[in-house]
Amino acid sequence: MLKTILTSALLGLTLATQSHAAARPNIVFIYSDDHSLQTIGAYNARLSQFCREQNITPNIDRLAATGGLFVNSFCGNSLCSPSRASVLTGLHSHANGVKTLNQPINKGVWTFPTALREVGYQTAVIGKWHLETTPDFADWWILPGQGDYLDPLFISKSGKEKRSGYVTDITTDMALDWLKKQDAAKPFFLAIHHKAPHRNWVPPLRYATWLDDVTVPEPATLLDDYDHRASPARSQQMSISRDLTMESDLKVGARFAANPLYAARNVDFAAKKPVGDDLTRWKYQVYLKDYLRCVKAVDDGVSKVLETLKSEGLENNTIVIYSSDQGFYMGEHGWYDKRWIYEESIHMPFIIRWPGVVKAGTRFEPFIQNIDYAPTFMEMAACEIPAGLHGKSIVPILRSETPADWPKSVYYRYYDKNGAHNVANHYGVRTGRHTLASYYETGEWELFDNEKDPQQLRSVYDDPTHAKTLAELKTELARLRTLYQDNDGGGPAN
Repeated sequence: MLKTILTSALLGLTLATQSHAAARPNIVFIYSDDHSLQTIGAYNARLSQFCREQNITPNIDRLAATGGLFVNSFCGNSLCSPSRASVLTGLHSHANGVKTLNQPINKGVWTFPTALREVGYQTAVIGKWHLETTPDFADWWILPGQGDYLDPLFISKSGKEKRSGYVTDITTDMALDWLKKQDAAKPFFLAIHHKAPHRNWVPPLRYATWLDDVTVPEPATLLDDYDHRASPARSQQMSISRDLTMESDLKVGARFAANPLYAARNVDFAAKKPVGDDLTRWKYQVYLKDYLRCVKAVDDGVSKVLETLKSEGLENNTIVIYSSDQGFYMGEHGWYDKRWIYEESIHMPFIIRWPGVVKAGTRFEPFIQNIDYAPTFMEMAACEIPAGLHGKSIVPILRSETPADWPKSVYYRYYDKNGAHNVANHYGVRTGRHTLASYYETGEWELFDNEKDPQQLRSVYDDPTHAKTLAELKTELARLRTLYQDNDGGGPAN
């Protein structure tokens, strides 16, 4: 009798486990590099209307229309490798070890791909990796370092292989080839990591002259003078007018004149011979158009992914997420690149389609951060979330069950003052209305009222009418540093 009971119990447990595993969704995580919110039509950002008019991101927009997007999605360190490490570990930079571009994840730190493999997920990452740590996905084909836009080299467990063609198209095709070969009885997690639209913005030949006949709207701050802000805003080296190179970035010069990708701009430059502010405006147009051409190719890849999921019968049991490792400057403050706690840099897109869970067209307002991705993937896969992560699963938000105590602020810290662009080390806090930044090595602070000053043109740190707000924000900053145990230099938050 006891044997019968035990056998029945074990059988029931086995069947329940199998049913539970079968219910686990597939997850496709499309992750681009330096894709700004401003250049996604689905967002209500500076260039969103232009992007809709020019049909730049129709498939990313379609993903948002059939799912949802997060209005307040942020990174904790606006730099490629640190952001990727936070996604993998659910931890801020000081805890995972990746503060700048050339540091590995600390040994022994938990990562979500390993955890998913342990519960039976088939896992793969294809494309840009940009970490000193070897991928812990079951299958991987990654670009060395930044990788090349044309005829890229890929590295895998079996060696190196050069592929002919355009990197965005190749990355998508390799990922979908992997997807079609997987065991249909097991769930998969597929990470498609695009190089684009990272500098130096090489578009595919099919879009070489696309947008030539339009003018991209300029930001009001293109010719910013950085008055009323701390000194780091003036000492940076990421200015379109001063630091964007004619040859490497804009492809203007004798060796590009006969190239079909760049011939027209070389003719235009030779005819106009712009100088001063006119040269800045000319460079802005060339930069933005190349950037948008790269984005358009990424959007083509999103279309392929969505159509393949549909044709393979996987559409209804696959979560599709589109994100990027941080924001990017589209000429705001006269800049390109990222790194700052300022709005264009700290914001990152997060768009998700989860059939049966996320209502079509939802615009989520709660704050999320890239440290939240790892615990979210775990809960999506019905796995236990390990203790000690800095991030929280956003699944309750996706189910319209936002916890009452959900965070209303995010912590930010940047460490790479000696890296490119001369951006000073700083940390700070972003709340629903304000941004507070401490440039702790020079003793300077900035405080912005993002409601009254959305372009962040005037710091009100020394304005006595903001004294109460300032005190509250410094207290919140100190609380977050204590919460995340960030005692790694910089002195006390107060």
